[in-house]
Amino acid sequence: MVLVVLIYIGSVMIILWGIGHIFPTKSIVKGFGVLSDDNKKIITMEWIAEGMALIFLGLLPLFTVIFSDSNESAFYISILASAVMLIVMAILSAFTGARTSVLPMKMCPFIKTLGAILMILGVVIPM
Repeated sequence: MVLVVLIYIGSVMIILWGIGHIFPTKSIVKGFGVLSDDNKKIITMEWIAEGMALIFLGLLPLFTVIFSDSNESAFYISILASAVMLIVMAILSAFTGARTSVLPMKMCPFIKTLGAILMILGVVIPM
């Protein structure tokens, strides 16, 4: 049996982190100082893209738990695939943004990893 509460918590946490990633985009870009228009567009695009990816990686397991049967292999595959991608993104964050002085960037690897761990535990811990 699946411990869906852990998947819910991990999913919602990642969705909220993704939403929180998108809203301050304008101020984040301004924080880089004087940039060319192309660089502003690239940073804006990448910042929003990561937020959207995080929202997707939270929604996929959430919708899987809500609308799927835990007896299906796709149930486990989709949740674990989201968790693996979050771990990959956490590693990337640990070697890039987390090395800055910006506190939310330092928190990124931990939040992504915690979300992934909760999702993994949700499918491996017997209920």
